[in-house]
Amino acid sequence: MRMAIRGLLMAVLAGSLCVTRAHAQTPFYAGKTIQLIVGFGTGGGYDLWARTLARHMNRYIEGKPAIVVQNMPGAGSYAAANHLFSVAPKDGTVIGLIARDAAVGPLTDAPGARYDATKFGWIGTPGTDHSVCVAFHTAKVKAAKDLLSQELIVGDVGAGGASREYPLALSRLLGMKFRLISGFHASTDVFLAMERGEVDGMCESYDSVKGRHADWLADGRLKVILQGGEAPNPELKDVPFVLDLATNEDDRKALSFLYSGMGIGRPFIAPPGLPEERMAILRAAFEATMKDPEFAADAERQKLVLEPSSGQHLADIVGRLYATPRAVIDRVGELIK
Repeated sequence: MRMAIRGLLMAVLAGSLCVTRAHAQTPFYAGKTIQLIVGFGTGGGYDLWARTLARHMNRYIEGKPAIVVQNMPGAGSYAAANHLFSVAPKDGTVIGLIARDAAVGPLTDAPGARYDATKFGWIGTPGTDHSVCVAFHTAKVKAAKDLLSQELIVGDVGAGGASREYPLALSRLLGMKFRLISGFHASTDVFLAMERGEVDGMCESYDSVKGRHADWLADGRLKVILQGGEAPNPELKDVPFVLDLATNEDDRKALSFLYSGMGIGRPFIAPPGLPEERMAILRAAFEATMKDPEFAADAERQKLVLEPSSGQHLADIVGRLYATPRAVIDRVGELIK
């Protein structure tokens, strides 16, 4: 009897250990879904990057979770950033893609930017950007110098993005005559408005413009009149670089801070407080995806320019932004209100 009981206990203990080991070996993401929130509407550059990444990144996450894209447009991605910061689960099942300039929003006291960008988990960016302002062929403005005497009506997809903040700052700092028309959800809507004669142009990332309308650039229907970023784009040799138009060092510092988001590119982020091991999983999967030939080919088919940077690189940029002298930040904040 004793031997029978002992055998039964050993069997139960062995079974319990097997269940415990099996549970311990089950990847966190097995059977789960990752929600990828995009701070803009469908069809624009951010949306395309999100959907391209979602098709490939799960292969590099143990457990191969489905990645589902959800668009949450509003206030130039501030709505999505606020949701990720305060509402979204902090377990790695929700990540996001926000505007490259969203990190600057809280610094400049932008309305609706209720988060601390240094507390996000920065996963990485598939590409860095150059900002351009473009004019449709029907516009009176044909070159940057024309903006000093002629008005350019531009589409605006909301606070926190290049389409709003750059023309506002350039108008107030350099005297350029931009007039903003708000209410657009994505850059694709602005391009349609150009065709309908409702706006004359927009300020947007160069890769987004090329991706949507390389044909317009080639046949002259769309002209790049101004560029900005960390450095001039070699493809745009004859297009004036914004920082070169500054007439004094204070203006140059303000413009440099304003355009610093270009180095952040298309930032994928996680909510604050994510466990370190979960953050490491997401960063490693992102970096592996950036090296994946299928992902690269998918991006190329959609005319997306792949120039990735790591999450740590983005976190370092954000850290430098938050160390900017208060006087420069306050000035830029006034420029983009």
